Amino acid sequence: MTSLAVLLHIEHVTGSYGAAGLVLAATSVGQAVAGPITSRWMGRWGMRPVLSVTLVICAMAVLTIALAPLTVPVYMVLGFVAGLSTPPVQSAVRTIYPKMVPAKQLTPLYSLDASLQEIIWIFAPVLVTFVGTQAGTVPALLLVVVFLVGGGAWFILSPELGRVRIPPSRRGLGRVLAKPPVLLATAVGFLLVGAIAATEAGVVATFDHGGLEAGLVLAVFSVGSLAGGLALGHIPIGRWAMARRLLIVTIGLALTMVSLNVWWLGGTLILAGIGIAPALAVIFAMTSASVKFSETAEAYGWVGTGQLIGAAAGSAIAGFLIDGIGPTGAYVAATAFAAAGLLVAVAFVRWFPDLRHRDVSPIPDTEPISTVT
Repeated sequence: MTSLAVLLHIEHVTGSYGAAGLVLAATSVGQAVAGPITSRWMGRWGMRPVLSVTLVICAMAVLTIALAPLTVPVYMVLGFVAGLSTPPVQSAVRTIYPKMVPAKQLTPLYSLDASLQEIIWIFAPVLVTFVGTQAGTVPALLLVVVFLVGGGAWFILSPELGRVRIPPSRRGLGRVLAKPPVLLATAVGFLLVGAIAATEAGVVATFDHGGLEAGLVLAVFSVGSLAGGLALGHIPIGRWAMARRLLIVTIGLALTMVSLNVWWLGGTLILAGIGIAPALAVIFAMTSASVKFSETAEAYGWVGTGQLIGAAAGSAIAGFLIDGIGPTGAYVAATAFAAAGLLVAVAFVRWFPDLRHRDVSPIPDTEPISTVT
């Protein structure tokens, strides 16, 4: 909701989509930079303190953007601060999962997590756009703050946060990327989310004068992913799991270029969507199984940063191609992103962990202890 609300508000205040794009870019850069850093801080200072401080700063920055008449450079600074202080909830919750359920339930839980994100992608853009266009952009940003503070406080006060403590990482920032599965999860997440972002841009461009069709097509895209996550979530994850799931996504997106008819696009995007949540579940599971518990939050922070950069790259490339050759260009970009992800999954299949007969929980932290001899 935040990025879309900021885009609508800055365009309304300044009358310029260019200015709105600059502020949104600053926000995205802040989020990308913050991901691994604030996630790592949770191991040093605890989850609740880090989440609480970032929540307050982020809410204040968004409130200031909503209520204060400022210049574009100041809006950019505030957008960067809001992005930089975005609470690392995803890293926290995925770090807690292995302590909440037995190991055999982790893979289905990661799949459920990825599927439930589709509900966010279905309803959040529709809700914030409706409020922004019907009630105004200031109420839209205030609604973002309500969700941020309400949801953040609900999570911070949940008892699970008090039961789990992340040990501080003893390795330098970024060293976790030296582990091939984490690097692959970050790279594949970048390409997969880039494909999703390009697809969303293409759908919006295709139905520029019919918002209802665009909303419905994006909804069925997400419904396909939700169904795929629920249907495939129980399947054990082998080395070829990512390649198979990305193959489904690539085929579905490639078929979108045949026709821009609403029914054809709906059907092909349902097919493409079936592979998305299962692919995200593989990303979460392989990350968890490949790092020590003290490194999980930072690892998920890097994975999230890769996805944020992928969303920005996919939207930007799709935008240029839409201007150049029309909406079909966005589907070409989406297919290229998905195909690149498939190529990575096939070329580096030996680096993907085989999780079919092993625990996907993080590796326990161990250290030498002194003994009396």
